[in-house]
Amino acid sequence: MVERADDSRQLPGPLPQHLLRDLAPQVLGVVVRRYRDFAACEDAVQEALIAAAEQWPRDGLPDNPRAWLIHVAVRRLTDAVRAETARRHREELTVSLVPPDEQIALGADSAGTNERDDTLDLLFMCCHPALSPASAIALTLRAVGGLTTAEIAKAFMVPEATMAQRISRAKQTIEAAGRQFEMPAGDALAARLGAVSHVLYLIFSEGYAASTWPELIRTDLSSEAIRLTRMLHGLVPDDPEVTGLLALMLLTDARRAARTGPAGEIVPLDQQDRALWNRQAIAEGVELVSETLPRSLIGPYQVQAAIAAVHDEAPTAGETDWAQILALYGLLRRLSDNPVVALNEAVAAAMVHGPAVGLERLDALTVDPRLAHHHRLDAVRGHLLERAGDRAGAVACYRRAADRTTSVAERDYLLLQAARLDEPP
Repeated sequence: MVERADDSRQLPGPLPQHLLRDLAPQVLGVVVRRYRDFAACEDAVQEALIAAAEQWPRDGLPDNPRAWLIHVAVRRLTDAVRAETARRHREELTVSLVPPDEQIALGADSAGTNERDDTLDLLFMCCHPALSPASAIALTLRAVGGLTTAEIAKAFMVPEATMAQRISRAKQTIEAAGRQFEMPAGDALAARLGAVSHVLYLIFSEGYAASTWPELIRTDLSSEAIRLTRMLHGLVPDDPEVTGLLALMLLTDARRAARTGPAGEIVPLDQQDRALWNRQAIAEGVELVSETLPRSLIGPYQVQAAIAAVHDEAPTAGETDWAQILALYGLLRRLSDNPVVALNEAVAAAMVHGPAVGLERLDALTVDPRLAHHHRLDAVRGHLLERAGDRAGAVACYRRAADRTTSVAERDYLLLQAARLDEPP
């Protein structure tokens, strides 16, 4: 299988790079869902992108660029299949793991009607029992989620080189295991459910706040994560953490329209126009989390969903029940060894008890190597220093955070905060 390049592919022609870069994952998702052979589909989409870069500057943009790319990619894929074989090894789709006698026929008819969406099956397949949960999640994010190695490394808070080695070892481990891929059932399904849920959570998180994208939001990723989580919830409707995960996504995504301004700039939560929030999604999310919390053991996704619900149900930012949020973060910290949880808890503590308490909690987090050089620690410290009246300290923290983030939108926001405070009062 040909690896997807981590950097945007430099295509010929004067066509703006962002147009093809934005369309590429959408087109790949459609073609993969129809034909299910990831490697072949990726090659076909790359050929379609090259054709677009060559033809569109000369002939003009088609009326529907996305449909044009899909049509060309499908045609290239069909030509390749006819020239080689009507069937492809599933191993190309799942990183060279399935024996040749278990090939998958191409999807339904050429119009794509009545075809079966097996993306969720693929997620379970990549979460192979021969792998550790961390390796399975990383591999699935790369092969199925379409995230780059850099994006995955950021999600795991490890260096990119470390993540590249982990993904490579994961492929080798599965190949050496030589086990058949199949949709698990019973205890086998339950054993993989946590890894699959975490993959969907990370895909959604990358879409909600893109780590290396020019814009803050990647709607393609967050929407696909919600779609797949709905499918997972349909598969295991009584699993409380899957229900909590779906609720969390809906409650968080409900704020999407208010999170950026006219120029794509970040609008912080306390300044968002709540009239733009999706009330239907909020109602569904609140119903899901209210339904699952009383009848099961509490898990991290359920608690995060409850926190999101408290934010979403507050009529104004000033009416947010920060005491309840602080209590929920305390519960979440006991359930999850995640330094970002402790970071968010420090913010909640500052909102309840004052910025000095929040800053004291931040000091305790500086010894955690997962956060020591993370931009969020500096960004939060800058926010709390500003609340405490230390303008110079806040400016320094905002600028340091801007230097450390890989998100263009976050960098611009942080630099704007620093510039605002650097001006004479």
